[in-house]
Amino acid sequence: MSTRTFRITVRGAFDGLTEAQRAALLADAAEHDVLRAAFTPEGNLTYDIAARPAFCFRFSDTGEEEEDILEATERAEEAATTWLAERGYGFKNLRSTAEDLSRAPMGKRQRREARSNNA
Repeated sequence: MSTRTFRITVRGAFDGLTEAQRAALLADAAEHDVLRAAFTPEGNLTYDIAARPAFCFRFSDTGEEEEDILEATERAEEAATTWLAERGYGFKNLRSTAEDLSRAPMGKRQRREARSNNA
């Protein structure tokens, strides 16, 4: 059985931030810029608090079965809410999407490489 790789995205919006919390997020904004976005096991947070209160966590996880994506999504949501709660950040509209990369369609280059490897 092969290992499946999952990408989980947890989105939401900051809610009820104090001025001090908003200032802290603004001070750390460069570390959380969307240009630095990556799917990581520990989660990668991006936001642009100056533009809008939305945030996005990106997680990677693995599993053996297709159904493992549900548990991976739960872990990602829990990690995101824990990170926010530990810092006292209120949030709302939390929602998640998950993708099993083993089921993702291959790109043009991947199909070409697969054909050349089978030849």
